[in-house]
Amino acid sequence: MFDYNVDDRIQLKLLEPRYAEEIYHIIVNDRRYLRQWLPWIDGTNGPEDIALFIHSTLEAFKDNNGFHAAIFYQGRIVGCIGLHGIDWQHRKTSIGYWLASGFQGRGIMTKSCHALVRHVILELGINRIEIRAAVQNQRSRAIPERLGFTNEGTIREAEWLYDHYVDHIVYGLLKREWGAKKDLCI
Repeated sequence: MFDYNVDDRIQLKLLEPRYAEEIYHIIVNDRRYLRQWLPWIDGTNGPEDIALFIHSTLEAFKDNNGFHAAIFYQGRIVGCIGLHGIDWQHRKTSIGYWLASGFQGRGIMTKSCHALVRHVILELGINRIEIRAAVQNQRSRAIPERLGFTNEGTIREAEWLYDHYVDHIVYGLLKREWGAKKDLCI
């Protein structure tokens, strides 16, 4: 199991089916905000949709191909973070995350992402980590920038977001860079 204490207020816990209802209610309450950046929001119509996603992430975890965790802040779920699979041959992965709008601006995601990067590099031995974010999503882009990731360029029309395409910035971090940059954000 993946259970990581980021600090005295933030914990990352492997997604479990029992979290489906709570995560669904976060999405319902913050649908308008989250829909700006996440293409799966409109397809999330009940806790059963979250439960199916959680099941798929547990299968990936079982197969040693990434995982997703709930972000707990002061004991309650406020978002999710995870790995979009792991390419073991090339020792690379990518990180995705989302956070309820009411909990942004507190350092929760930066600290959570920092902890996950640390785990991926030191515990899993991954060499390359990517984070992609929509060009206009300044809050999401700020995370890899604070953590010392390198802006490696823009992928044009990288994602269809309901009725339009969005360009993505690709951020990368290499294991050899982590030693010099690991304490930048906190």
